[in-house]
Amino acid sequence: MITLYHNPRCSKSRQALALLEEAGIDLSVHRYLQEPLDAEQLNALLDRLEGSLKDLVRTNEAEWKAQDIDINDRHAVIAAIVATPRLMQRPIADRGDHAIIGRPPEAVLSLIDAA
Repeated sequence: MITLYHNPRCSKSRQALALLEEAGIDLSVHRYLQEPLDAEQLNALLDRLEGSLKDLVRTNEAEWKAQDIDINDRHAVIAAIVATPRLMQRPIADRGDHAIIGRPPEAVLSLIDAA
């Protein structure tokens, strides 16, 4: 089962969802803006995530730019995302043992190939 951390207002997220559905994947959609992840969940997701801590953050958002957060400080980054869930990059596909950011959306298909 793959969990897609999804924002339906994001075109990349919608594209990733469509690709996974077309592939017939057993899928759970988690609308993280309506059901935000807590610090423990974000830490666990980050442990499975391919890429760096910086990849998890939408650094161009005004809420991020307004804060003076060290992008290499895991605790501070997670606290910022908990406080403002829209700072989390999207979409993220999570297989439970490995997660990937769907940028480009086709990247989520690598979780299927590697299964």
